[in-house]
Amino acid sequence: MNLTKLVSSKELQSEVSRLTEELQMRDQLVQQLSQELFRLVKGNSSFVPAPEVSDRHQAQMQAMREQLQAVEEQVGFYQEQIADRDAEVYQLRQSVQELTDRSRMLEQVVQELPGVYRQKFAERIEPIKEKLDQLQKENRQLHTELQSVTYRLAVRNRKAKGLDLPSVDPDDDRGIQMPSLGNV
Repeated sequence: MNLTKLVSSKELQSEVSRLTEELQMRDQLVQQLSQELFRLVKGNSSFVPAPEVSDRHQAQMQAMREQLQAVEEQVGFYQEQIADRDAEVYQLRQSVQELTDRSRMLEQVVQELPGVYRQKFAERIEPIKEKLDQLQKENRQLHTELQSVTYRLAVRNRKAKGLDLPSVDPDDDRGIQMPSLGNV
């Protein structure tokens, strides 16, 4: 749609340029004709144009004036259209600039997002790490206490049962008796 407007705007500008040149050429011809008539009238005081020739020239001049007025109206119309198109182009350029600025801002935000997410993740994970460290410390402490309690229970059980050492009976000809594994 914008391309059509630009093309039509260029066509309008070229048409305005052509009409302006044509208008300048007609103005120049009218000026030359006026000078020539003035020179003829001044140089020949007896020269009085015939009424029918004068009427014909006046009719031609009137027709030229009407053509000139029509061309001026066309030029005015085209200038209004060009002004409207220029205003529309200006508004579109501003919209493009605003959208470009917004796009740049969004690109910057998108580029900053990984860093922001890393920071937020680090902030949220820190209490979890602290809790994990605390739980691991408590776990080690409980494990140590468990080993201590297990050791004390084993010592207490051994003291209660006594040491289960092999017995040696000198009268027994079977030799050394080993404790059974069921007692261990």
